[in-house]
Amino acid sequence: MTHIFGAVAWLVALAWVYKCAEAAVGYPKVPNLALPWADLAGATRSSLVVIVPARNEQEDIADCLESLLRQEYTDLHIIAVDDRSTDATGAIMDWIAAHAAGRLDVLHIKELPAGWLGKTHALATAAQMAIKRYDPDYLLFTDGDVVFDPSILRRTLAYVAEVSADHFVVMPTTIAKTWREAAILSFLQVSSLWAMRPWRVSDPNAKRDAVGIGAFNLVSTAAYRQIGGFEAAPMEVLEDLFLGRRIKWSGLRQGVAIAPGMVTVHWAAGAMGLVRGLTKNIFAVFRLRPMFLLAAASGILLNSVAPVAFIALPATRIAGILALAVVFGVYSISSRASRISPLYAAFFPFAGLVVVYAMLRSMFVTLCNRGIIWRGTFYPLDELQRGMVRPRK
Repeated sequence: MTHIFGAVAWLVALAWVYKCAEAAVGYPKVPNLALPWADLAGATRSSLVVIVPARNEQEDIADCLESLLRQEYTDLHIIAVDDRSTDATGAIMDWIAAHAAGRLDVLHIKELPAGWLGKTHALATAAQMAIKRYDPDYLLFTDGDVVFDPSILRRTLAYVAEVSADHFVVMPTTIAKTWREAAILSFLQVSSLWAMRPWRVSDPNAKRDAVGIGAFNLVSTAAYRQIGGFEAAPMEVLEDLFLGRRIKWSGLRQGVAIAPGMVTVHWAAGAMGLVRGLTKNIFAVFRLRPMFLLAAASGILLNSVAPVAFIALPATRIAGILALAVVFGVYSISSRASRISPLYAAFFPFAGLVVVYAMLRSMFVTLCNRGIIWRGTFYPLDELQRGMVRPRK
């Protein structure tokens, strides 16, 4: 039995050594649009429509829209979507639009048609409006709680023109207001490197390394039409991720960049706020299949909690210490983009337990309710399963 524990401990340690080495070599290849070279990039004449869906976002929507109206990029129009809000979101949008000199349209959605998720319907409706009214070269899908640096769209579109990307993601900087938020967010960012390697996104042969993030999904109108838009997946819970995956599977050119501090979002308040946010979508990451989620949860426990237990046993102590030391190295690499201190690696086992709890909670709540309740709307499980996007062979 001791030999088995020893073998497992060393497998975990060596897996982290491999991941750290891979990230150390790969992450510097991801462009940083916050650096001076991106500010000096050549100009582009591409037209852009930014689409901002929001439901009950009265606390954040003004900051989001005003940051977009301050953009240095000139060929820009904004469509804000009030998706059945019951608070002052729509009124705030209308007030800002009245003072935006025609640069901002507000689309009020009162009802959700059958067979659609609310956000996906809002995005699809606004995209139809944008294409019909403005026929832009690019569409940028974002969220109502995201704040943009004034130069980020100019920098991004100049770089996109340089690399001829059909779809481009700028990884947002997640704001952590408490140590618990920082611990969980940094854990999620480090753990995501096992699922998607940012430095391989632009490689058309790396099909699993596809990216889509709701805070910043920039797609050419031609590519959006080619994949069928959001109409092709109206019940997809992870509409942002699978927009990116459908583009990658279609053989279109994809890219990703970091820009620390230039696209910011406070995802949720406190540890339980993050857990509630994960409850809605983390089961969908595993395509609503319990065995997939349970296997991933077991892997997280093995990678994050087991190394602490290894330290307690003489036969596995060295492997446990090595694993935790290398984890700190991965946190250090990730912190260049996240701006969260690598010292939060000290909370790695704690954050792993919280994330596993969120995963199990997401699965049990979804299965018990036979669906997902999100922002006051219930989506039946059978409809969600039928609406899942499947990989193209």
